[in-house]
Amino acid sequence: MLTPAEKQRYARHFTLPEVGEAGQEKLKTSSVLCIGTGGLGSPVAMYLAAAGVGRIGLVDADHVESSNLQRQIIHGESWVGKPKLESAKARLLEINPHIHIECHEARFTATNAKDIAKDYDIIIDGTDNFPTRYLSNDVAFLLGKPNIYGSIFRFEGQLSVFAPHLGGPCYRCMLPTPPDPGTVPSCAEAGVLGVLPGIVGSMQAMEAIKLLLNIGKPPLGKLVHYDALNTEFRSFTLRKDPQCPLCGDAPTVTDLIDYDGFCGVPNTSTMQEITVTELKDKLDTGLDGILVDVRTPQEVEAAALDGTLRIPLQELEARFTEIPTDKTIYIHCKAGGRSAKACAFLAAQGIQNTVNIKGGIDAWRDLIDPSLPPA
Repeated sequence: MLTPAEKQRYARHFTLPEVGEAGQEKLKTSSVLCIGTGGLGSPVAMYLAAAGVGRIGLVDADHVESSNLQRQIIHGESWVGKPKLESAKARLLEINPHIHIECHEARFTATNAKDIAKDYDIIIDGTDNFPTRYLSNDVAFLLGKPNIYGSIFRFEGQLSVFAPHLGGPCYRCMLPTPPDPGTVPSCAEAGVLGVLPGIVGSMQAMEAIKLLLNIGKPPLGKLVHYDALNTEFRSFTLRKDPQCPLCGDAPTVTDLIDYDGFCGVPNTSTMQEITVTELKDKLDTGLDGILVDVRTPQEVEAAALDGTLRIPLQELEARFTEIPTDKTIYIHCKAGGRSAKACAFLAAQGIQNTVNIKGGIDAWRDLIDPSLPPA
């Protein structure tokens, strides 16, 4: 039952015939899992909290950086350098102290996904990478839960609800195979206007509330596209694929898989790597090679290590001949992902003397030089 304080808080909901007091009680007993507390996850979690969803789960393993604050509005300046989950939980309870926040400080992986997601009513995908998108889709299907999908790119956003158990397709029906690694730039590489994830994330929160209250019509079998520059919405029909390996007539994906491998993410287990501590030792004694930074110029301008050759990952294919190959090539980025892709690309060109710097400049800041500005 709602307390007097909750009744006062949600008074504007009570006047909506589709919600009312009974609907508000339903929201209070409902639960939603938000994968990520970044650009999309911020407005999702904040609006679900404000609406009175009783239990909100958050999955994130990152720390707040100053470059997040342009779009990840759940975090603030005083939380820079601290875990995102702590920041998000504090903000959500500030918005609504009558709800319960569950924190899962981990990467969402095939190993832990089922255990994390099993006790929630709805899964919301607020991620920015293909392995986790396929994972959130698959675990939602296997657990019989709706997966509310959102994505952003520069000035464009997309939204859908994937729920084969409700009659719609799944994410694999829309995108049977992931794009080749490196063909879709990240937000750091391509940029994104900070307002855009706020719009798409708010739409994801709206669809979650509609599903929880069983009102309206969710975009099952529909991909909603938003063009911010031209203020246009378009809808594309998505059909359930009988040949889908997950939800089709003869499924071949019956459990969670290796999503990094499926999406072509470089396997670092076969790659030569060193830690930032080991790199520091080498730099102190005279580096036996060349240090290459594959971050964007904007990231490098914010914070960089001295003496690096700077080639953004998206330019590597055209510029890799600038890298001397008679020395060991130490490659770093923000956290180790793009540098691993760079090592894999160079290996494909026959250049084998590459070393990936695990953790990238984030780890350097955490373990070597805390005065380095976030980037």
